[in-house]
Amino acid sequence: MTFTAPTADQRFVLDHVVGIGALAESDRFAAASSDVVEAVLEGIGDFAAGEWAPLLREGDTVGARWTPEGVVMPEGYAKAYRDYVEGGWGTIGVPEAHGGQGLPFAIQTAVLDTLGAANMGFALAPTLTVGAIEALGHHGSPAQQALYLPKLATGEWTGTMNLTEPQAGSDVGALRTRAEPRGDGSWSIKGTKIFISFGDHDMAPNIVHLVLARTPDAPPGTKGISLFLVPKYRLDADGNPGAFNDVRVVSIEHKMGLHASPTCVLSFGDNDDCVGELIGEELGGIRAMFTMMNNARLNVGLQGAQVAERATQAAIGYARDRIQSARAGSPSRDSVAIIEHPDVRRMLLRMKAQTQAARALVYYAAGHVDRATLGEPGAQDRLDLLTPLAKAHGTDIGCEVSSIGVQVHGGMGYIEETGAAQFFRDARITPIYEGTNGIQAADLVGRKLGLDNGGAFARLIADMRAEAADAGLVALIDACEAIGRDLMTRDADDRLAASYPFLTMLSTAVCGWLMERQGRIAATSAGDPAFLAMKTASARFYVEQIVPEAMGLKAAAMARAELLYSIPAEMFAA
Repeated sequence: MTFTAPTADQRFVLDHVVGIGALAESDRFAAASSDVVEAVLEGIGDFAAGEWAPLLREGDTVGARWTPEGVVMPEGYAKAYRDYVEGGWGTIGVPEAHGGQGLPFAIQTAVLDTLGAANMGFALAPTLTVGAIEALGHHGSPAQQALYLPKLATGEWTGTMNLTEPQAGSDVGALRTRAEPRGDGSWSIKGTKIFISFGDHDMAPNIVHLVLARTPDAPPGTKGISLFLVPKYRLDADGNPGAFNDVRVVSIEHKMGLHASPTCVLSFGDNDDCVGELIGEELGGIRAMFTMMNNARLNVGLQGAQVAERATQAAIGYARDRIQSARAGSPSRDSVAIIEHPDVRRMLLRMKAQTQAARALVYYAAGHVDRATLGEPGAQDRLDLLTPLAKAHGTDIGCEVSSIGVQVHGGMGYIEETGAAQFFRDARITPIYEGTNGIQAADLVGRKLGLDNGGAFARLIADMRAEAADAGLVALIDACEAIGRDLMTRDADDRLAASYPFLTMLSTAVCGWLMERQGRIAATSAGDPAFLAMKTASARFYVEQIVPEAMGLKAAAMARAELLYSIPAEMFAA
């Protein structure tokens, strides 16, 4: 199964959706010149295709293995990860002050996009490290930043986030992990965390865990939570990994997919010898962790685009090679490649359009990370509004496209040897972790619509309306505006009852806006004629066929909660 990085589409989106040229005009991102962007995209494409993509199958069939000494990755993974570190790919978006290259977050997003499309499970390791860097960069002390950020920036050490506990899933406030002061400024950490991606592995000499825990006499709920830095190995006087820090991997989960990513149960302080450092202020854990989580939510939305890209490439390759049946209506009775059949073309074009839409949505949000860094007015509000859309809709697209990919393969898609089933299995976790998509929808209607007294939403609608040309797209934008304003006046149950269909409508409107723009530019641009023709066709398909589908959600987005609660819970089993 071959892989080619989607370099042309990435560059097109960076230019015409992110506006990378405008970002490069700032002093902060002056290094992001056109030739540097081109070199990064081409370089990571070659690296991912040559070293990470060939490990995809073994990552699924062999997977990460638990041993009493720790997690062992499949053969080839440790070397491929070292090569990633030595290539400097982890440093792309890290500020120069912390050992990075200081390029825009949008460029780092493109790097992770390529790595994840090549091998989504493997790419979770650097993805989580990016989040740890973000949290330490914003909330860590100067000493913590000096000791840990240079190693995390290169990827020599990896990072994790530790929130979930057996009794505390989405309800973070119910966690019980404890932190007791040791009298020297450090803390003794004790507790169990579950669902910790890359919580242990054999690819790096140290793992930096960011752990939520309760301090003595802390108030209940999320207000009583603090964030701690807990390395697998404590650092010696020279800043190198030294004594084992009493962090043990109890087990790894047996999962539906994503087998190359060890999902660990971690136990801290079994022998009362786990030492952590407070990050930021005591009781400030949720604020610090949300810095990491918001970053992670964009990158999980990006995983939707990643798996969609790989599933689409596999489906196109199969459809071009698989010979079956004459084309209906053709005077020839000779069998043709299935890509010649109209319904297969419909599926492939939908896969292309949805994949490109997911990429545009997530990259657009990533560009606003950079604009917020530059202090552009309104950029942070736009990013906050886009984050639940990018996470939820991006991952919904990943699931849809990978499912269509199985369908294109037909019966062989259900057989593991083609690899199509792996994409479907790998994709399914993405709407669940980093805050379920239902939580993203609740965040949208409960918090984000009301940003700036509704001003952030109004400005997004105005920007889309000013540029949209297709009548169907304009109608969808108008419907989103009307429903959004209505939702702001409803009580909590009625808002939440409509939240998911509304999120899908608004996400589709944003994607339609960005896809229409790209199609218009592609139709009048010079360049690779095959790419531009494909871009024009996929944009047209999105606007003409996918945008109208979202209008079908209007009734659900306007519905109230009364029907949902018209029967008691026990009657659902009737």
